[in-house]
Amino acid sequence: MSTTLTTKEAPAGGDPSPSWISERSGRGDAIFKGLTIAAAALILLALASVFIFLFTQGFAGFTQPAEVYSKYGSSFWGYVWPLLASTIVASLIALIIAVPLAIGIALVITQYAPSWLSTPVAYVIDLLAAVPSVVYGLWAGIYLAPKLVPIYEWLHEHLGFIPLFGDVVSSGRSISTAGLVLAIMILPIITAISREVFSRTPRLHREAALALGATRWEMIRMTVFPYGRSGVISAVMLGLGRALGETMAVVMVLSPGTLFTFNLFSGSNTPSIAANIALRYKERSEGTLEVLIATGLVLFLLTFAINFAARWAVARSERKLAG
Repeated sequence: MSTTLTTKEAPAGGDPSPSWISERSGRGDAIFKGLTIAAAALILLALASVFIFLFTQGFAGFTQPAEVYSKYGSSFWGYVWPLLASTIVASLIALIIAVPLAIGIALVITQYAPSWLSTPVAYVIDLLAAVPSVVYGLWAGIYLAPKLVPIYEWLHEHLGFIPLFGDVVSSGRSISTAGLVLAIMILPIITAISREVFSRTPRLHREAALALGATRWEMIRMTVFPYGRSGVISAVMLGLGRALGETMAVVMVLSPGTLFTFNLFSGSNTPSIAANIALRYKERSEGTLEVLIATGLVLFLLTFAINFAARWAVARSERKLAG
């Protein structure tokens, strides 16, 4: 019994393809397209539901009586400002420390180190992301903070005329210590993404630069950095998002104080927004829960604005690269 395989008419110079392959391919594309659209819609639905919850449940927190805000101020903005400032400053310290280190490590792994060394180093860096935040906080609060006191004292002695380097707390539990811990926590995220982006640089581009007489650094500056700029920006924004939303490590390093000050070594800094919610949730009373949810809404909007700006920067960088 013979089986006849029908084929579609192919264009001139092309090979005919079996019709059943085209039909299966079309069905597969449709299924995959439907799944991806459903996944994207699910993410948007989750994001919208979080915003609706924060807005509806936290709107009342903007207009609570003055006694609800306790010693932090007589209004919501007086209450949230120290928390917001602490969140931003700790995250900026983390970025200042982590970004150069992460990019340098990614360049060493992809451009300089031999494979027998780069592979285990990459594994070790990736393992840092698997360490729970409570472990980082425990290590920083008990071991790291006292070890940093001599460094803080030296900076205060030589740069004390700058308000940032004011009085040093003896325990070392300060906003700068929290920023350092956050830097260690976001380092593997930025490193992993930057490493993947740098390794995707077309080999012909790198070889062409070297063939024209460029040094290794000139090759990296002319080919690797332009090609991976958008990916590095995305990596930094992901790390920043982790730093903005980190809770337990900041709670275990910073002791809640009265008011936020821009002294990096002071021990009377207020915690970040996320840490404050974790600290005060169990002590919530009438009106306090709405205030905490309202501060969560502020953090949500801040994170959304930062990510929106990052996407704009990435799109602009990609347009320049394509042009």
